[in-house]
Amino acid sequence: MTINRRELLGYSAAALGVAAVGLPKIAKAAAGELTIAYNVNLPSWDPTTGPSAVNPTIQGLYQSVFDQFIPQKPDLSFAPGLLTEWGWNDDRTKVMMTVREGVKWHDGSPFTPEDVVWSLQRAGDEKTGNPIQFVWKNVNNFKIDGYKITGDVVQFDPVYFKWMSFLTGYIMPKAYYEKVGAEGFEKAPIGTGPYMVEKFERNAFLRLKANPNYWGGKPAFENVTIKFVTDAASRVAEVESGSSQVTLEIPYEEYDRLIAKDGLAGSIKNVSDIGMIFFNNKDAMLDKNVRQAAVMAVDKDLLVKRLLRGYGQPIDTLETPEYAAYDASIKVEHNPEKAKELLAASGYSQEKPAKITIQTTKGFKPKDYEMVQAIVGMWRKVGIEATIEVYEIAKHYELRAAHKLAPAAFYNWGNAIGDPTTSTGFAMFGPSPHSSWKTDDLDAKIGPLWGEKDEAKRIAGWKAVDKYIAEQAYVLPLLQFAQPIVHAKGVNVVQHISGALLPALMTPA
Repeated sequence: MTINRRELLGYSAAALGVAAVGLPKIAKAAAGELTIAYNVNLPSWDPTTGPSAVNPTIQGLYQSVFDQFIPQKPDLSFAPGLLTEWGWNDDRTKVMMTVREGVKWHDGSPFTPEDVVWSLQRAGDEKTGNPIQFVWKNVNNFKIDGYKITGDVVQFDPVYFKWMSFLTGYIMPKAYYEKVGAEGFEKAPIGTGPYMVEKFERNAFLRLKANPNYWGGKPAFENVTIKFVTDAASRVAEVESGSSQVTLEIPYEEYDRLIAKDGLAGSIKNVSDIGMIFFNNKDAMLDKNVRQAAVMAVDKDLLVKRLLRGYGQPIDTLETPEYAAYDASIKVEHNPEKAKELLAASGYSQEKPAKITIQTTKGFKPKDYEMVQAIVGMWRKVGIEATIEVYEIAKHYELRAAHKLAPAAFYNWGNAIGDPTTSTGFAMFGPSPHSSWKTDDLDAKIGPLWGEKDEAKRIAGWKAVDKYIAEQAYVLPLLQFAQPIVHAKGVNVVQHISGALLPALMTPA
């Protein structure tokens, strides 16, 4: 398998002049300087272990310093990176990879095929604490011949190579890591990526310096400061005052207001992030009529138009148009009258409603709580009475892993590899710790697809599963989120559909 690539990260450096907006005087950024107000902190510098490794929001920071085995272009298509070729043999019993030559780590030492093998073996070792170890363990017995690597397939996993572009799919420096250890690596991390870590103050900021020897071409901005600004209002103030030239994930009404101001512009695209409501197979949700009514009663178009100012895309499955198993023919109608009929068939009405609890975050995603409030109102009109319970996202993870979510629970699901095994599989397969709905009928349909070697048959199988889930109303997909980015007009921003904000893709205007 080969893919031609040369457009991802190569730009020439130039000066940036940035106007601070809304102030009497305009401060200018120094030549080659870029400041970003980021929406989360960076808890750890190891992109392959612990909870941080599976936090999609911080992958943009990791990708600035480290390279993944296989990078993704902004449209989520895969491209050669440190691996220039990859694939399976005919019977899917071996993997084959070709390693890029002439690459250097940030400390100047050569990047080698041994780094690739060590990183894969480390990722597949359950002792290292890699959260995606269940993927990486499926290949072992690696052999190196020059810049070619082969490995034996223990258990075929059709998305093995796709995960090389996603969570924990980073190549680590074998010799350096073994020399300094985990603690030393946290203090002074190195990668092969477009930027090098110059200074890091936990909970405050990250200072990056362009890697002059980057194999993909030196990035345009010589120095990048990333401020960790977790409060959305503060991020708005950062970009409005000119203190930062770029920010993201702000309220949509603020996005519209800011881009109308002189000196500011914006980019907003649908990203691989789905807003959904998990159903749990307990209480009233065991009744198919109640589930179908709960889905049919929700006007998703209205939610997007009224609450999200038209940003985002209503969806009816856990696949978005960028995903491999997206099927536009799967539709679930908005039909409150039919919802009433279904509930009546099960003995429910507005006077005698089906009663459930719905859990939600508040402020984790744009208008998450307000959306749930609106949905509860829509349900009330057809005969479902829902009590709202607010929780932190960490509590959601805890309850979901213990299979103790309420009958309905709001969540957002990211899938940057665009494969149905993550968006539908992990979310809906009973044995998965990430699922809420757990029934034998669905597990029997999903189970055989995990190891399906025929790609066309595999994707067709997942489409059939998505159709069945929609028919049975086992989950309530709401929308594909749109990510708002506001930036000074002196900066060009290339938005990545994964949701990762990458300074290496930014250039002076």
